Amino acid sequence: MYSNRLIFKSSSDDEIFYLKDTILINFNHNRNGVSTSELNGGTCDLYKSVFNQHLSQEKIDYLVNHDVCDYLINECSLMEIDSNYSTGLITLAEMNNLSIVNESFKNLDVTAISTAGVRTNASRAGDQASYWEENGEFHFGTINIIVLVNVKLSESTLMEAFMTATEAKTVALNNLKIPSQYSNGYATGTGTDGLCIFSDVDSDDVVTNAGKHSKLGELIGKCVIESVTKAVGKQVWITNKSQSNVLVRLNRYSLDINEFYDELDCDKDCFIRQLQKDMKKQDNVAITTSVLNLIDEVENNLIEKDDAYKLACRIKENCNSYPIRNLLEYWIDYFIN
Repeated sequence: MYSNRLIFKSSSDDEIFYLKDTILINFNHNRNGVSTSELNGGTCDLYKSVFNQHLSQEKIDYLVNHDVCDYLINECSLMEIDSNYSTGLITLAEMNNLSIVNESFKNLDVTAISTAGVRTNASRAGDQASYWEENGEFHFGTINIIVLVNVKLSESTLMEAFMTATEAKTVALNNLKIPSQYSNGYATGTGTDGLCIFSDVDSDDVVTNAGKHSKLGELIGKCVIESVTKAVGKQVWITNKSQSNVLVRLNRYSLDINEFYDELDCDKDCFIRQLQKDMKKQDNVAITTSVLNLIDEVENNLIEKDDAYKLACRIKENCNSYPIRNLLEYWIDYFIN
Protein backbone atom coordinates (compact mmCIF):
# COMPACT_ATOMS: atom_id res chain seq x y z
CA MET A 1 0.00 0.00 0.00
CA TYR A 2 2.69 2.49 1.05
CA SER A 3 6.48 2.27 1.02
CA ASN A 4 8.58 4.46 3.31
CA ARG A 5 6.78 7.64 2.46
CA LEU A 6 4.54 10.39 3.77
CA ILE A 7 0.91 9.25 3.65
CA PHE A 8 -0.92 11.99 5.57
CA LYS A 9 -0.36 15.47 7.00
CA SER A 10 -2.65 16.82 9.71
CA SER A 11 -3.93 20.39 10.08
CA SER A 12 -1.22 20.86 12.73
CA ASP A 13 1.43 19.69 10.23
CA ASP A 14 1.91 16.32 11.92
CA GLU A 15 3.47 13.99 9.36
CA ILE A 16 2.37 10.35 9.15
CA PHE A 17 4.89 8.02 7.49
CA TYR A 18 4.60 4.40 6.43
CA LEU A 19 7.88 2.59 7.22
CA LYS A 20 7.43 -1.02 6.06
CA ASP A 21 6.03 -2.51 9.30
CA THR A 22 5.55 0.75 11.24
CA ILE A 23 3.36 3.83 11.11
CA LEU A 24 5.40 6.77 12.43
CA ILE A 25 3.89 10.14 13.28
CA ASN A 26 6.28 13.06 13.73
CA PHE A 27 4.78 16.03 15.56
CA ASN A 28 5.69 19.45 14.22
CA HIS A 29 3.96 21.11 17.18
CA ASN A 30 4.59 20.35 20.82
CA ARG A 31 1.99 17.87 22.02
CA ASN A 32 0.79 16.58 25.36
CA GLY A 33 -1.14 13.36 25.57
CA VAL A 34 -2.16 10.12 27.20
CA SER A 35 -0.90 6.71 26.08
CA THR A 36 -1.35 3.07 27.08
CA SER A 37 2.16 2.23 25.87
CA GLU A 38 4.88 0.86 28.11
CA LEU A 39 7.12 3.58 26.68
CA ASN A 40 6.26 6.92 28.30
CA GLY A 41 2.75 5.70 29.03
CA GLY A 42 0.13 7.48 31.14
CA THR A 43 -0.01 11.24 30.73
CA CYS A 44 2.91 13.31 29.47
CA ASP A 45 3.37 17.03 28.91
CA LEU A 46 5.59 16.71 25.86
CA TYR A 47 5.55 14.16 23.06
CA LYS A 48 7.42 14.59 19.80
CA SER A 49 6.40 11.38 18.03
CA VAL A 50 4.28 8.24 18.25
CA PHE A 51 4.36 4.99 16.31
CA ASN A 52 2.29 1.85 15.76
CA GLN A 53 4.22 -1.26 14.78
CA HIS A 54 3.37 -4.68 13.36
CA LEU A 55 5.24 -7.46 15.12
CA SER A 56 6.87 -10.00 12.82
CA GLN A 57 7.45 -13.51 14.12
CA GLU A 58 11.13 -12.63 14.56
CA LYS A 59 10.23 -9.70 16.82
CA ILE A 60 7.72 -11.80 18.75
CA ASP A 61 10.41 -14.40 19.40
CA TYR A 62 12.78 -11.66 20.55
CA LEU A 63 10.22 -10.20 22.95
CA VAL A 64 9.65 -13.51 24.71
CA ASN A 65 12.87 -12.98 26.67
CA HIS A 66 13.20 -9.19 26.56
CA ASP A 67 11.61 -6.19 28.25
CA VAL A 68 8.93 -4.46 26.16
CA CYS A 69 10.01 -0.95 27.11
CA ASP A 70 13.63 -1.71 26.19
CA TYR A 71 12.43 -3.09 22.87
CA LEU A 72 10.44 0.10 22.15
CA ILE A 73 13.43 2.27 23.06
CA ASN A 74 15.57 0.29 20.65
CA GLU A 75 12.96 0.73 17.90
CA CYS A 76 13.07 4.48 18.50
CA SER A 77 16.81 4.38 17.96
CA LEU A 78 16.39 2.48 14.69
CA MET A 79 13.88 5.10 13.50
CA GLU A 80 16.15 7.91 14.72
CA ILE A 81 13.57 9.43 17.05
CA ASP A 82 14.11 10.47 20.67
CA SER A 83 12.72 7.76 22.98
CA ASN A 84 12.47 10.30 25.83
CA TYR A 85 9.70 12.11 23.96
CA SER A 86 8.07 9.22 22.09
CA THR A 87 5.50 6.54 22.75
CA GLY A 88 4.56 3.49 20.70
CA LEU A 89 2.02 0.71 20.26
CA ILE A 90 2.63 -2.81 18.98
CA THR A 91 0.23 -5.24 17.34
CA LEU A 92 -0.12 -8.28 15.12
CA ALA A 93 -2.27 -6.28 12.70
CA GLU A 94 -0.64 -5.34 9.41
CA MET A 95 0.19 -1.67 8.93
CA ASN A 96 -0.99 -1.68 5.33
CA ASN A 97 -4.47 -2.30 6.74
CA LEU A 98 -4.54 0.93 8.71
CA SER A 99 -7.37 3.45 8.39
CA ILE A 100 -6.99 7.24 8.68
CA VAL A 101 -10.13 9.33 9.20
CA ASN A 102 -10.30 13.11 9.60
CA GLU A 103 -13.23 15.24 10.81
CA SER A 104 -13.37 19.00 11.29
CA PHE A 105 -15.80 21.69 12.44
CA LYS A 106 -14.91 25.40 12.53
CA ASN A 107 -11.87 25.59 14.83
CA LEU A 108 -11.73 21.86 15.58
CA ASP A 109 -9.87 19.19 13.66
CA VAL A 110 -9.56 15.54 14.72
CA THR A 111 -7.70 12.66 13.05
CA ALA A 112 -7.95 8.99 14.07
CA ILE A 113 -5.43 6.39 12.87
CA SER A 114 -6.42 2.78 13.59
CA THR A 115 -5.35 -0.80 13.01
CA ALA A 116 -7.60 -3.62 14.13
CA GLY A 117 -7.75 -7.40 14.32
CA VAL A 118 -10.66 -9.06 16.13
CA ARG A 119 -10.85 -12.66 14.93
CA THR A 120 -9.30 -14.38 17.92
CA ASN A 121 -9.05 -11.80 20.69
CA ALA A 122 -12.40 -9.97 20.70
CA SER A 123 -13.85 -9.84 24.20
CA ARG A 124 -16.48 -8.15 26.30
CA ALA A 125 -15.79 -6.20 29.48
CA GLY A 126 -16.56 -8.55 32.36
CA ASP A 127 -15.86 -11.76 30.39
CA GLN A 128 -13.96 -14.54 32.10
CA ALA A 129 -10.25 -13.70 32.05
CA SER A 130 -7.94 -15.49 29.62
CA TYR A 131 -4.84 -14.88 31.77
CA TRP A 132 -3.65 -13.28 34.98
CA GLU A 133 -0.51 -11.26 35.44
CA GLU A 134 2.20 -12.19 37.89
CA ASN A 135 5.69 -10.73 37.79
CA GLY A 136 4.89 -9.17 34.42
CA GLU A 137 3.59 -10.76 31.24
CA PHE A 138 3.49 -9.49 27.64
CA HIS A 139 0.48 -9.55 25.30
CA PHE A 140 -0.05 -8.13 21.82
CA GLY A 141 -2.37 -5.22 21.11
CA THR A 142 -4.94 -5.86 18.42
CA ILE A 143 -7.02 -2.68 18.13
CA ASN A 144 -4.63 0.26 18.24
CA ILE A 145 -5.97 3.80 17.91
CA ILE A 146 -4.07 7.09 17.73
CA VAL A 147 -6.10 10.30 17.94
CA LEU A 148 -4.71 13.75 17.05
CA VAL A 149 -6.55 16.90 18.15
CA ASN A 150 -5.54 20.35 16.89
CA VAL A 151 -6.53 22.27 20.04
CA LYS A 152 -5.01 22.37 23.52
CA LEU A 153 -6.47 20.06 26.20
CA SER A 154 -5.68 19.86 29.89
CA GLU A 155 -4.80 16.52 31.46
CA SER A 156 -8.35 16.00 32.70
CA THR A 157 -9.83 16.84 29.29
CA LEU A 158 -7.38 14.43 27.66
CA MET A 159 -8.71 11.70 29.95
CA GLU A 160 -12.25 12.64 28.98
CA ALA A 161 -11.26 12.38 25.31
CA PHE A 162 -9.69 9.00 26.08
CA MET A 163 -12.99 7.81 27.54
CA THR A 164 -14.96 9.09 24.54
CA ALA A 165 -12.62 7.34 22.11
CA THR A 166 -12.87 4.08 24.06
CA GLU A 167 -16.66 4.20 23.95
CA ALA A 168 -16.52 4.95 20.22
CA LYS A 169 -14.39 1.86 19.61
CA THR A 170 -17.09 -0.20 21.34
CA VAL A 171 -19.77 1.41 19.16
CA ALA A 172 -17.83 0.39 16.04
CA LEU A 173 -17.62 -3.23 17.19
CA ASN A 174 -21.27 -3.33 18.21
CA ASN A 175 -22.37 -1.82 14.89
CA LEU A 176 -20.63 -4.76 13.20
CA LYS A 177 -22.16 -7.25 15.68
CA ILE A 178 -18.72 -8.68 16.47
CA PRO A 179 -19.04 -11.45 19.05
CA SER A 180 -16.83 -11.96 22.06
CA GLN A 181 -14.64 -15.03 21.82
CA TYR A 182 -15.10 -15.65 25.54
CA SER A 183 -18.85 -15.34 26.08
CA ASN A 184 -22.20 -15.11 24.25
CA GLY A 185 -22.13 -11.30 24.32
CA TYR A 186 -20.99 -8.75 21.78
CA ALA A 187 -17.35 -7.66 22.01
CA THR A 188 -16.52 -4.28 23.51
CA GLY A 189 -12.89 -4.45 22.39
CA THR A 190 -10.09 -6.99 22.49
CA GLY A 191 -8.14 -8.08 25.53
CA THR A 192 -5.07 -6.09 24.54
CA ASP A 193 -6.10 -2.81 22.91
CA GLY A 194 -3.88 0.28 22.75
CA LEU A 195 -4.91 3.94 22.62
CA CYS A 196 -3.04 7.24 22.43
CA ILE A 197 -4.58 10.72 22.30
CA PHE A 198 -2.63 13.94 21.75
CA SER A 199 -3.50 17.64 21.85
CA ASP A 200 -1.61 20.66 20.55
CA VAL A 201 0.24 22.41 23.39
CA ASP A 202 1.22 25.29 21.07
CA SER A 203 -2.39 26.11 20.23
CA ASP A 204 -3.95 29.24 21.73
CA ASP A 205 -7.37 27.56 21.50
CA VAL A 206 -8.03 25.77 24.78
CA VAL A 207 -11.01 23.37 24.80
CA THR A 208 -12.27 22.24 28.19
CA ASN A 209 -14.70 19.41 27.33
CA ALA A 210 -14.30 16.28 25.20
CA GLY A 211 -17.35 14.36 26.42
CA LYS A 212 -20.21 13.09 24.27
CA HIS A 213 -22.23 16.32 24.57
CA SER A 214 -19.38 18.46 23.19
CA LYS A 215 -18.52 19.05 19.53
CA LEU A 216 -15.00 17.83 20.13
CA GLY A 217 -16.38 14.64 21.65
CA GLU A 218 -18.64 14.20 18.63
CA LEU A 219 -15.71 14.53 16.22
CA ILE A 220 -13.57 12.11 18.24
CA GLY A 221 -16.45 9.63 18.31
CA LYS A 222 -17.13 9.87 14.58
CA CYS A 223 -13.45 9.56 13.64
CA VAL A 224 -12.82 6.55 15.86
CA ILE A 225 -16.01 4.74 14.82
CA GLU A 226 -15.26 5.13 11.13
CA SER A 227 -11.55 4.46 11.49
CA VAL A 228 -11.99 1.27 13.54
CA THR A 229 -14.80 0.05 11.25
CA LYS A 230 -12.61 0.46 8.16
CA ALA A 231 -9.55 -1.07 9.84
CA VAL A 232 -11.54 -4.15 10.91
CA GLY A 233 -12.78 -4.55 7.35
CA LYS A 234 -9.26 -4.33 5.94
CA GLN A 235 -7.59 -6.61 8.48
CA VAL A 236 -10.15 -9.39 9.01
CA TRP A 237 -12.74 -8.71 6.25
CA ILE A 238 -15.59 -8.20 8.71
CA THR A 239 -18.02 -5.70 7.22
CA ASN A 240 -21.72 -4.86 7.41
CA LYS A 241 -22.25 -7.12 4.41
CA SER A 242 -20.33 -10.09 5.82
CA GLN A 243 -22.25 -9.84 9.11
CA SER A 244 -25.63 -9.94 7.35
CA ASN A 245 -25.64 -13.73 7.48
CA VAL A 246 -27.75 -16.14 9.54
CA LEU A 247 -24.84 -18.46 10.36
CA VAL A 248 -22.60 -15.57 11.40
CA ARG A 249 -25.29 -14.31 13.77
CA LEU A 250 -26.01 -17.75 15.22
CA ASN A 251 -22.32 -18.37 15.82
CA ARG A 252 -22.33 -15.86 18.72
CA TYR A 253 -24.28 -18.46 20.71
CA SER A 254 -22.13 -21.37 19.63
CA LEU A 255 -23.22 -24.99 19.89
CA ASP A 256 -21.82 -28.35 18.88
CA ILE A 257 -23.55 -28.44 15.51
CA ASN A 258 -22.65 -32.10 14.91
CA GLU A 259 -25.47 -33.26 17.18
CA PHE A 260 -27.91 -31.12 15.18
CA TYR A 261 -26.80 -32.67 11.88
CA ASP A 262 -26.87 -36.19 13.34
CA GLU A 263 -30.55 -35.77 14.19
CA LEU A 264 -31.60 -34.37 10.79
CA ASP A 265 -34.30 -36.49 9.18
CA CYS A 266 -33.71 -35.09 5.68
CA ASP A 267 -31.00 -35.28 3.04
CA LYS A 268 -28.02 -33.41 4.52
CA ASP A 269 -26.63 -32.33 1.14
CA CYS A 270 -29.95 -30.82 0.13
CA PHE A 271 -30.24 -29.18 3.54
CA ILE A 272 -26.83 -27.53 3.25
CA ARG A 273 -27.39 -26.39 -0.34
CA GLN A 274 -30.66 -24.76 0.63
CA LEU A 275 -29.09 -23.22 3.72
CA GLN A 276 -26.37 -21.63 1.60
CA LYS A 277 -29.05 -20.05 -0.58
CA ASP A 278 -31.12 -18.77 2.34
CA MET A 279 -28.57 -17.67 4.93
CA LYS A 280 -27.97 -14.20 3.44
CA LYS A 281 -31.60 -13.32 2.70
CA GLN A 282 -32.56 -10.24 4.68
CA ASP A 283 -35.83 -11.61 6.09
CA ASN A 284 -34.03 -14.69 7.42
CA VAL A 285 -31.29 -12.54 8.99
CA ALA A 286 -33.94 -10.33 10.62
CA ILE A 287 -35.88 -13.30 12.03
CA THR A 288 -32.68 -14.87 13.34
CA THR A 289 -31.65 -11.61 14.98
CA SER A 290 -35.06 -11.32 16.66
CA VAL A 291 -34.73 -14.79 18.16
CA LEU A 292 -31.18 -14.08 19.36
CA ASN A 293 -32.36 -10.83 20.95
CA LEU A 294 -34.83 -12.86 23.02
CA ILE A 295 -32.02 -15.20 24.07
CA ASP A 296 -30.03 -12.11 25.10
CA GLU A 297 -33.00 -10.85 27.13
CA VAL A 298 -33.20 -14.17 28.99
CA GLU A 299 -29.43 -14.22 29.57
CA ASN A 300 -29.64 -10.73 31.10
CA ASN A 301 -32.73 -11.57 33.19
CA LEU A 302 -34.84 -8.96 31.38
CA ILE A 303 -37.57 -11.35 30.17
CA GLU A 304 -38.96 -14.47 31.81
CA LYS A 305 -37.77 -17.63 30.07
CA ASP A 306 -41.29 -18.98 29.44
CA ASP A 307 -42.42 -15.74 27.80
CA ALA A 308 -39.29 -15.55 25.66
CA TYR A 309 -39.73 -19.16 24.56
CA LYS A 310 -43.30 -18.57 23.38
CA LEU A 311 -42.32 -15.42 21.51
CA ALA A 312 -39.28 -17.07 19.91
CA CYS A 313 -41.40 -19.97 18.67
CA ARG A 314 -43.91 -17.57 17.13
CA ILE A 315 -41.13 -15.64 15.40
CA LYS A 316 -39.55 -18.85 14.12
CA GLU A 317 -42.80 -19.87 12.43
CA ASN A 318 -42.56 -16.78 10.20
CA CYS A 319 -39.40 -18.17 8.61
CA ASN A 320 -40.05 -19.69 5.17
CA SER A 321 -36.68 -21.41 4.96
CA TYR A 322 -36.85 -24.93 6.37
CA PRO A 323 -33.06 -25.18 7.10
CA ILE A 324 -33.04 -21.91 9.02
CA ARG A 325 -36.29 -22.71 10.79
CA ASN A 326 -34.76 -26.00 11.96
CA LEU A 327 -31.61 -24.25 13.13
CA LEU A 328 -33.62 -21.65 15.04
CA GLU A 329 -35.66 -24.39 16.70
CA TYR A 330 -32.46 -26.06 17.83
CA TRP A 331 -31.04 -22.80 19.25
CA ILE A 332 -34.35 -21.92 20.97
CA ASP A 333 -34.64 -25.34 22.61
CA TYR A 334 -31.06 -25.26 23.82
CA PHE A 335 -30.85 -21.72 25.14
CA ILE A 336 -34.41 -20.88 26.23
CA ASN A 337 -36.50 -24.00 26.73
